[in-house]
Amino acid sequence: MIHDGKSRKLPFDAAEAVAHLKANDAKLGALIDRAGEFTLRLDPAPSPFESLLESILYQQLHGKAAATIHRRVREYFGGDPAPLLLLDTPDEVLRAAGVSGNKCKALKDLAARTLDGTVPTHAAIRKMTDAEIIERLTAVRGIGPWTVEMLLIFRMGRPDVLPVTDYGVRKGFALTFQRVPKTRPLAAEDLPKPEVLFRRGKRWAPFRSVASWYLWRACDLAKGTAPSGRSSLQ
Repeated sequence: MIHDGKSRKLPFDAAEAVAHLKANDAKLGALIDRAGEFTLRLDPAPSPFESLLESILYQQLHGKAAATIHRRVREYFGGDPAPLLLLDTPDEVLRAAGVSGNKCKALKDLAARTLDGTVPTHAAIRKMTDAEIIERLTAVRGIGPWTVEMLLIFRMGRPDVLPVTDYGVRKGFALTFQRVPKTRPLAAEDLPKPEVLFRRGKRWAPFRSVASWYLWRACDLAKGTAPSGRSSLQ
């Protein structure tokens, strides 16, 4: 996701979060010292409908290909379509823009569940807990917990989200907390199980989103690159 001048401030105190993490986990504190300042800036925050529409279009595609399809869809509608308009649009129109058959079904389900209130409005979602948001949004075809967790962290700025199934978070955890082989790349069996991450993460609450960000940074440091966003999503 590209950050620009429209990025928004965090709804929590980043300095307080970093101090809490360093005080409660020495190994994570060492990573924080190496990685430097917490520089997350929130992506622009459209409605949940618009966010999930983009997420569906980007699933299982490289960034450039997904961006091209997203641009074609928006060009056809003159911006993000209203749910009712999307629901009434023939699949052939979406397929012509490069949307797969399965994603057409997911988009139509998203539109229908927005119209029936399952997907909340922008104003309503701000008043909901993380668990309520995950429960509601994962009712949409093709939307799993990970997609909602990314929305919670990078669009809404919720401070206490730990995506235990995310590859980058798991890899960063292995690099930071486990003895990893120096002679070969990390393999799947080197990555921690979700319950291991969850158990360690208890000491990071209520700032597990910030801890996750630093675990992504651990991946950047291992590659010798500067912090550049969600390493697992690039």
